Amino acid sequence: MSPFHAAMRLELVSILTDTAPLDGLYYEPMNGEERGATAGAVLLFHGNTMNFYTGALRFLPQVLTRMGYACLAFNRRGHDILSTRNSRIAEGGAFQTAREGIEDNRLAAQWLAKRGHAHPVVIGHSNGGVLAVRHVADHPQTPALVLLSAHGGGRNVVQRSSRAGTMARDRVEELTAQARAMVAESRGRELMLMPGWWYAISAESFLDRLTETPDVMELAPSIKCPTLFIRGDREPREQYPGEEFKNRSGAPCTVEIVSDCDHFYNGREDAVKELVCTWLAKTMTARAAQAAQRQ
Repeated sequence: MSPFHAAMRLELVSILTDTAPLDGLYYEPMNGEERGATAGAVLLFHGNTMNFYTGALRFLPQVLTRMGYACLAFNRRGHDILSTRNSRIAEGGAFQTAREGIEDNRLAAQWLAKRGHAHPVVIGHSNGGVLAVRHVADHPQTPALVLLSAHGGGRNVVQRSSRAGTMARDRVEELTAQARAMVAESRGRELMLMPGWWYAISAESFLDRLTETPDVMELAPSIKCPTLFIRGDREPREQYPGEEFKNRSGAPCTVEIVSDCDHFYNGREDAVKELVCTWLAKTMTARAAQAAQRQ
């Protein structure tokens, strides 16, 4: 058996919501025949149109479990672009709303709390990072936050994304008017095609993204735990504003720029692993020392 599998136990989980369940993997550290976290737990949030078995949510649990952390990586109801489950009814990222994503993260945290981890470290990639900021603002006992290329969110997120060549590109006003007309005609769940990633979106979801996406800069002062913000050097600072978040954060924030690195960390996974693990070990050691001094 490879060291990857020897270091942890994997459990496929399903977390109930009021509609479709959240599928995911629970990773538990292994020490010989014994299992159990010795360092705490980590809750991981994927980016737009991604899922628990791609990107950072795939490669980080391997190293986090070796540090003694249990990890929960899961699909929000807004995973992938389009998907089906046990019927031909479409679901996925094309239908996501901010409220639903926030609720999914809350339910996943409750599931983890039932496993004995009431206050996990939170790690979020891209839009999962935006939702992570919202989650940590709502859960002030979170010990540490890691933002992996989190965008700024807020009410101009569609305009920023479109200027960068994704989403609506140069058709923001046209597609906004189309979405509003469709919702007014009770066709909010019908899909619209967009010229850029992620190519298809429901009218309701498009309008929700325009107005309901959490604003990372507005939320930054309410973050009271240490934060690590990682961005690749191929990513524009305007879209992934780690330095601005650091300036506004209510707690210390470390910004790291990974060289020769894109938004998905292709080929630079080891560099990201090293940054996350080194920072997390240092941060949690300092937290433990401060707690010991208070006793």
